[in-house]
Amino acid sequence: MELPVNKFKQAISKGNTQYGLWAGIPDTTSAEICAGSGFDWLLLDGEHAPFDMRAIYNYLQAVAAYDVHPIVRIVEGDKNLIKQLLDYGAQTLLIPMVDTAEQAGALVEAMRYPPQGIRGMGSSIARAARWNSITDYVSTANSEVCLLVQAETTTALENLPEILNVEGVDGVFIGPSDLSASMGHVGNPGHPEVVATIKSAIKAIVKAGKAAGILALDPAQAQQYIKAGACFIGVGVDTMLLGNAAKQLALSFRSEDETIANINKAGY
Repeated sequence: MELPVNKFKQAISKGNTQYGLWAGIPDTTSAEICAGSGFDWLLLDGEHAPFDMRAIYNYLQAVAAYDVHPIVRIVEGDKNLIKQLLDYGAQTLLIPMVDTAEQAGALVEAMRYPPQGIRGMGSSIARAARWNSITDYVSTANSEVCLLVQAETTTALENLPEILNVEGVDGVFIGPSDLSASMGHVGNPGHPEVVATIKSAIKAIVKAGKAAGILALDPAQAQQYIKAGACFIGVGVDTMLLGNAAKQLALSFRSEDETIANINKAGY
């Protein structure tokens, strides 16, 4: 048995645009529905959504049969969590709140087996190695892992040149919501100053030979960021898609006031 090739890593290294869907529903049926919908990648949000480690494991199993790449965002860049998730079979991790090159360097080490890193050995009980069915897993895994770091504060952007110089960082994801808050525009990621800053950061990332990514739910804004050079773009969120579709269906049969009254009555 051969180690699965990280097609997402290959695509972004070439600058090929990859469209993704944010996953906040930790359910395997939802996972399969989203996995078969045609996106290039799904982002399992272990930072803000109720994904515990078991839910992530089950989600990875559910989407394995589909032609979509799972990316896992963990709550923080803890080396022990990283080790577990890589053993679970996640090949691409998105780490939030990376503000310095030192943080980025530590994450690179946590993602790799020695001598390039400090990842602990445990392939005999790891789904990633198919429980040692991939006989050369420990000698080949380093080449297929993909590290995406999130720059989502003014501090991170100040340190962006140094972060981009860290070998082993495959891409930088700009977090528009947290960045807008850090810039003093809480709840307004579409503020012109924020948008201009994001575009500038994307161009710097691409110039450094790294892949740039972002979550952009407004199609017009997504196109702006693609034009600036972003190549992996989250364009939807599963919870929002479900919620909006349900509301629109209800509104097609009821008046808006009546629908709102029913929602309030139900306590939603």
